Amino acid sequence: MFRNSNGKCMSPPGAVNACLVQFLNIHTKLSKTNIKFGDMNKRKPKKASFRERFKPCHLDYSEERKWEQGYLKARCKELNLEEEYKKYQIRLMISYLKVFYPLYILVVVLLQVVKWSCAEYTKFTYIDLICEGSSLVLVTGLMGINFFESFVIRHRWVMVLTSVLAAFVVLFSDLALITYHCCKTHWPLNTTYDVFLLCMIYMFLPIPSIAGAAVLATSISLLYINYFVWFPSSDLDNIARNIHGTYIISVDVFHYLGFNMMGIFFRIMNDIMVRASFLDRHQFIKEEMWLRNAMRQESMLLDSILPPQIAKPIHAIIKSKISQSENGPERFHLGSTRSRENFMAIQIHPDVSILYADVVNYTHLTTTLTVQDLVKVLHDLYGRFDMAASTFNVQRIKFLGDCYYCVSGLTEADPDHAKMAVSLGISMIANLQEVRAERSLDIDMRIGVHSGSLFAGVIGEAKLQFDIWGPDVEIANRLEQTGKPGYVHVSGRTLSSLNAADYTILPGTEKARRDPVLQKHPMSTYLLTGEVNRDSVRSVDLGSSFSELEIRTLGPTRKTQLLSPDAMSNELREEFSKMPVGGFQCRSPCCRRDRNMSNEKAQQEMGMFCAVFKDSSLEWNYLHQPDFIFKYSMLLAWAIGGCLIYIQIVNSKVDCNECTVVDLIVFSILTSLLCLAWYKKLCWWQYGHNELKQYSKLSCLAFYLFDKIQHSFVLRVSVYMMIMVLYYMVVSMILIKCDQNQYELDIIENKLFHYDVNRESCFNPWVFTNMISLILGMSYTFARIPFALKICVSCCEGVAFVLIVLFQFVFVFQHSATISPFLRAEIAHCLRVGIMLITMYAKERRVEFNTKLNYKLNVDLLNKQKAADVTNQSIIILLNNILPSHVVDLYLDSLARHELYYENYEMVSVMFASLLNFEMDLSSLRVLNDIITEFDKLLSSYREYYVVEKIKVVGCTYMAACGLDFSLTSNFQSASFETEMQQVRIHQESKGSDSNHDEVAFIMTTFALDLMRIVSVCNKAYSSRPFNRALSNGEICIGISTGEIMAGVVGASQPHYDIWGNPVNMASRMQSTGLPGHIQVTEESAKILEEFDIQCTYRGMTFVKGRGQIPTYFVGIDENLRLVSTKLDKRESRRFTVMSSLDPDEFSLHSSADESKTE
Repeated sequence: MFRNSNGKCMSPPGAVNACLVQFLNIHTKLSKTNIKFGDMNKRKPKKASFRERFKPCHLDYSEERKWEQGYLKARCKELNLEEEYKKYQIRLMISYLKVFYPLYILVVVLLQVVKWSCAEYTKFTYIDLICEGSSLVLVTGLMGINFFESFVIRHRWVMVLTSVLAAFVVLFSDLALITYHCCKTHWPLNTTYDVFLLCMIYMFLPIPSIAGAAVLATSISLLYINYFVWFPSSDLDNIARNIHGTYIISVDVFHYLGFNMMGIFFRIMNDIMVRASFLDRHQFIKEEMWLRNAMRQESMLLDSILPPQIAKPIHAIIKSKISQSENGPERFHLGSTRSRENFMAIQIHPDVSILYADVVNYTHLTTTLTVQDLVKVLHDLYGRFDMAASTFNVQRIKFLGDCYYCVSGLTEADPDHAKMAVSLGISMIANLQEVRAERSLDIDMRIGVHSGSLFAGVIGEAKLQFDIWGPDVEIANRLEQTGKPGYVHVSGRTLSSLNAADYTILPGTEKARRDPVLQKHPMSTYLLTGEVNRDSVRSVDLGSSFSELEIRTLGPTRKTQLLSPDAMSNELREEFSKMPVGGFQCRSPCCRRDRNMSNEKAQQEMGMFCAVFKDSSLEWNYLHQPDFIFKYSMLLAWAIGGCLIYIQIVNSKVDCNECTVVDLIVFSILTSLLCLAWYKKLCWWQYGHNELKQYSKLSCLAFYLFDKIQHSFVLRVSVYMMIMVLYYMVVSMILIKCDQNQYELDIIENKLFHYDVNRESCFNPWVFTNMISLILGMSYTFARIPFALKICVSCCEGVAFVLIVLFQFVFVFQHSATISPFLRAEIAHCLRVGIMLITMYAKERRVEFNTKLNYKLNVDLLNKQKAADVTNQSIIILLNNILPSHVVDLYLDSLARHELYYENYEMVSVMFASLLNFEMDLSSLRVLNDIITEFDKLLSSYREYYVVEKIKVVGCTYMAACGLDFSLTSNFQSASFETEMQQVRIHQESKGSDSNHDEVAFIMTTFALDLMRIVSVCNKAYSSRPFNRALSNGEICIGISTGEIMAGVVGASQPHYDIWGNPVNMASRMQSTGLPGHIQVTEESAKILEEFDIQCTYRGMTFVKGRGQIPTYFVGIDENLRLVSTKLDKRESRRFTVMSSLDPDEFSLHSSADESKTE
C-alpha cells in the first residue's frame, strides 16, 4: 500500500490507482460439489491382525487384471485407441532401431578389432571383414527404410519384410563364414551371431506381431540346428560333428528354446508395459486438456465477476484454502467458523466515468411478459450492452433489474474514459431501440454519465460481487433518474472532457436542477446524443454468446468427456504423436525430427548409465511400486531353470549324486514359487465370476504371501537373488565334475598319438558359455528390480566367467572351437558373454527408460488430477458466487444445450435491507464491510436451514430472497429454530395439500429481524471504540414483499443471475418508502404473517412509484427486537437464533483497530 503524508492512498508508478486495504478472508460453500482429491488423500488401510489375515476370504484380482494383456487390448479397443496405439508402436520400434544401429555397429567393430588384434595370424581375417562388413551395410540399409515413418505407417508390411531380410542376411553371413573356413582352411568354427541374432529379432527389429517375431526366431534357430545336423563335409570324421555332437545338438535345442522363451516373454511383457503406458498417457492427455480448458474457463468466469487486479488475490486464496483443507472440501465451506480474517479489497480510482442506465417502463414489461419471453428480452438487451461495453473497453459492474451500470477507465487508465462512456450510452440507446422495434415493446432508456473518482472492490464473504461506491457514483445515479429517455444525461465535468463538436448538446432537465442530491454539488447538466458506432450495435445469439465459455465440461466429478470415444480429436492425436520414446535421438534428414522436447526433458530427469531418477524420492517410490507381472517372470524363471537342469544333466555324462540332489532342490524351489505365483490366477480362472465365493485358510495364506511378494521391494529382490543363486548352483555342478587332469592328458595323447579325445572327462566349454549367456539374459528379465542391481549382478557374473575361462579352466577353454581362424578360443568365449552383456544392457536400458517414463507420467497424472480437482472446485465456488447453489447444475445443463436458464416461482419472499447514514468514504466502507460480512455469516445459517438466498448487494442495500429452493421438510430437526419450525409445520398441516409455501414470508421476516439485531450489536461494538462516533449511528430500513416472481441467467460474456416480478419491485419500494428501524411489508405479506401470529401494524396509504397509493404495514417489533405476537397475552416469540452468539464485548472489528491506526 502506498500512502502520502496525509494518509491518503496513492498509486505506484505505472500501476492502476489502487489501495488494497484490510486483509483476506474468503469462506466458500462446497457442500454441493462432492469433489474429492482422489486416491492421493486416501488414508492407508489399517493392517489386519495375523488371525484376520488367514481366515476365509474372498478373491480380489482387480489390480492384477489391469495388467493382463487381454484386458489392456480390450481397453484400447473400447476407447478406440488401437489405431493410435499401432502408430505409437511404430514410433517406439523406430526408437528401438536407433538403439540397435549403434549396438550392431559396436558388435561388428568389436569383433573385427579383436580378430585383427588378438589372432596369431590374420591372413584369413580379411574374409571375415568382407563378409561381416557387407552384412553390416545390407542390414543397416534395409533397416534404414523404416526411419521414414509416414511411409512405414502406410505400408506396415515393409517393417516385417525388412526385418526378415535383415535377419537372414546375418544368418547366412554367419553360416557362410563357418562353411568357408571349414571347407577351405579346415578350421572348426562355432557360430558368432546366433545368440545376438535371436536377441536382435525379439528386442530390436520392428516386427509388430509377437507371433511373427516368434516364427522368425524359431526358423532361425531351426536353421542353425539343422545346419550342424546335416552339415556337408567330405571329412569322414565330420569336423562339425566333433564340435556339435549328437548330444550337443539336443543341448542346442534347449539352448535355443531358452532364448526363444526369453524373447517371447520380453515381447509379451513389453506389449503389456507399452499398452499400460499408452493408456496412462491417454488419461494424462485428457486430464491435461481438461485442466487447460478448465483454467481458461475459470479465468473467463473470474473476469466476468471481478476485475483482474481484484480477482487474482481472491483466486489465489480460494485455491490455497482448497489445497490446505485437511480432509477434503467437506471441511471447507461457507460460514464454517466465525473467522476474524475479514476481507475487504477496495481500490481507489480517481479518474473514471460512471454510467447508469435504466429501462423506462420496465415494471410494465415484467408484469406483461411470460417468464420465457422476459428472460429472452433481458438476455438480448443486456447481452447487447455487454458486447457494446467490451467494444468501448468499459467495465460492466452489474445490473439491477432495469438498471445497468458500468465504469470506463476502471481496469486500465484511459484518458478518453468520458468519451468511451458517452459513446457506450449512445450505443445502448440504439441497441434498445432496435430491440424495441424487433419485439414491438413499449420501452425506452434513460442514461446518466458522470466523471470523477470512486471506490471499487469486494465486500462481504459470500456471493462476492464487484461493486462501486462514492459520491460521484451517487451523482451518476441521480443523473440517470433525472434524465430524459433517449438521451445521455451528463454532468458539466464529463462534458468538459468531450469534444462538443461530436455531439448534439441540449440543456439538462428541470428535474435535475431541482434534485436535492445534485444541488449538494452545484453543477450544470446536459442532454447529449450523437452518431452511433454501428459495430457496437448487434444482436445476441445464445449459441454464440457462450461459445467461448464451454462450461458444460465442468461438474463435480467431471463425468462429461472432453472427447468422444468414437471421434478422436486432432489435439489428442497431436499429443499422441508427441509421446516421448526411448532410444538415441537421430537428427539426420532421414530421421523424423521430434516436434517437442519431451524425450530430452525425460532424459534430463534420469541418469545416463543406470536410468536412475535424479530425484531420490521419486526413485524410491518407483522401486516400491507393486510388480503385477511377477507371476509371468516366475513362469519364465521356472522354464529357464528347467532348460538349465536338462543341459546340465545331458552335459554331465558321469554318475553324479550331488548333481541329482541339487537339481531336485532347485526344481522344487522353482516349482513352489511358480505355484505360489500362479495359484491366485488359477483360482480367478476357475471361480473369477463368483465374487461371493469364500476360499479356505490355506488359499488365503497363499494369496497373502503372493501379494506380499508383489508389493514388497525387499521380498522381490530376495526372490530375484535366490533364483540367480539357484541357477549358479546348477551351473556349478558342471564345473565340479570336470576332471581337468584327465582332460589335459586326453588332449596331449590326442596330439601325440592321435587318440580319440574322451570328452566325458570334462564339460563342453561352449555349453557352459551358452548357459552363462542364458543366465545373463535372465538377470535382466525381472521387473521392479533396480536396474543398477541388475547391472551389478550381470557384471559379477561376467567377471566370474572371465576368471573361470582365463584362470581356473583355461586349458579346457583353450582347446575348444573358436569363431575365427587363429583366434584363441578363450577370447571367443569372452566375446560371446561380452556381446550378450552389452546387448542385454542396451535392451534393459531402453525398457527401464520407458517404464520409468510411464511411472513419471502416472505421478504427473496424479498431480494433474489434483490440480484439475482444485480448479474444478474453484470454478464451482465462482459459480456459486454468481448463481444460487441450486441453480448451478440447472444452469450448466441449460448452457450445455445452448438454452437460456429461467424459472418461474409461485411464492417467493423478497427482502431489501438498506443501511442508512453511511458516507461513502474509506472508513465507512470498512464498517459496511464488517456489517455485510456478519449478514453473510447469518445468511449461511439460513441457507443451511431455511434456504434464504443472497441475491446481491448494491451500495448499502442487501437483497435476499426465500423460496427459490424448497428444502424445508428435511430441515425440521434444528433445535435452534424449533419454535419457528413448529409454527411452519402447524401452518402447513392446517392448509394441507393447498399449501402454497407462503411460510417463506415468515422465514424472510425472521431473517430480516436478525439483520436488525446484527446492526444493533455492531452499533454497540462501535460505540465502545475510540474513533469517529458517527460510524456507530448506522440504522437499517427493510422492505419485504411476497408473491410470484421470475428468475433467470442473462448476459453475454458475463452470466448474471437475477429475479424479476412485482414482489421484487414492491420490496424495493417498501424499503425506499420505509422508516429506519422498521420492517415495512405489503398488505399481502402482512396477512401471511398474521397467520403465523405476528402482529402487523397498519401504517396507512403510501405512494409507491408505478402503483400509486397502496396500504402498507409495519411488522410488530418490541424494544428488545423481538416479534410481537397477536395473541391476547402478547407473548413474545421465543426466538433463539445465531444472533445469541454475537456478544458486543467479543465482537472485535479489525477495521476499527485499523481505522484508529490510519485516521
